[in-house]
Amino acid sequence: MTSAAFTLNPSQLHYLSTARPFYYSPRSELISWAPDHYVALAAPVVTYWVASLFFHFLDISEWRWLDRYRIHESAEVKSRNLVTRWQVVRAVLLQQIVQSILGYFWMEEAVAGAGVDHLGNMLRLGPALTRVMTLTLGSKTGGRLLDKDGALLLYTLYWWGIPAGRFMFGTFIIDTWQYFLHRGMHMNTWLYKQFHSVHHRLYVPYAFGALYNHPLEGFLLDTLSGAIAEAAAGMSTREAVVLFSISTLKTVDDHCGYRLPFDPLQFLTSNNADYHDIHHQRIGIKSNFAQPFYVHWDALLGTRMTRRDMELRREKQKKAQ
Repeated sequence: MTSAAFTLNPSQLHYLSTARPFYYSPRSELISWAPDHYVALAAPVVTYWVASLFFHFLDISEWRWLDRYRIHESAEVKSRNLVTRWQVVRAVLLQQIVQSILGYFWMEEAVAGAGVDHLGNMLRLGPALTRVMTLTLGSKTGGRLLDKDGALLLYTLYWWGIPAGRFMFGTFIIDTWQYFLHRGMHMNTWLYKQFHSVHHRLYVPYAFGALYNHPLEGFLLDTLSGAIAEAAAGMSTREAVVLFSISTLKTVDDHCGYRLPFDPLQFLTSNNADYHDIHHQRIGIKSNFAQPFYVHWDALLGTRMTRRDMELRREKQKKAQ
């Protein structure tokens, strides 16, 4: 192998044509009775209610050991929220029905599983991989590494690197779209009163209220952000299933009302239930707009608030009185 061309010997070609990651399924449909694009529509709905019911079970369990992890006392949910749980359920179901109907017309049935020419796709990445290795490591070192591990590098790039990159880019698109739209709905008085104030009837968030929104806001903020992220990242239908499911799970977790040290979603990112709860309080309502994954837009644009910031602001308000 040289830096000018990407070539593989027969054993390397055999490896690429037969090796598959654990998550791969050769079937044209992940579920025999449901096309993948239907699964992509159902996955976030199922994820939402399974996760919400889990946290609802914690809410009604009366386990005393959970008290140390609650952000608010249980009584606050009833006394401070301006909407009943049944009204929340109806609004969420309406949004999910609209989301599913629009998604039905948006998503197309795609070739998957054994119908994809994986070997051909990997080989087409070869020249680009060669250029990157040559530019970063030099012609001789890059060429030797490609001679020795070119097949493994292609396999890792195709089956792990590119899907992970698409997922991360998709989460960035969702966060960017939702941050600026969310912030705009707070900065514009008319937009807030007409649309976003619906969500803020929940001063004390709980899990299945995560998608309690005005229907139009639900479409613009949640449904459209997912569709744009899928298209911009060039995701396959199965990759979209993962993105939609995890973003839904993260949104539910951000509204769960618990600081749980054993919850992986809460310690992997600082944009968690405690962070978003600040936004639902009157003192923090013009802060912490970022959702659902990262906090970089809040940090960069000066809208981030911590619990310590809340205390300092309250102290200033008391002194000013």
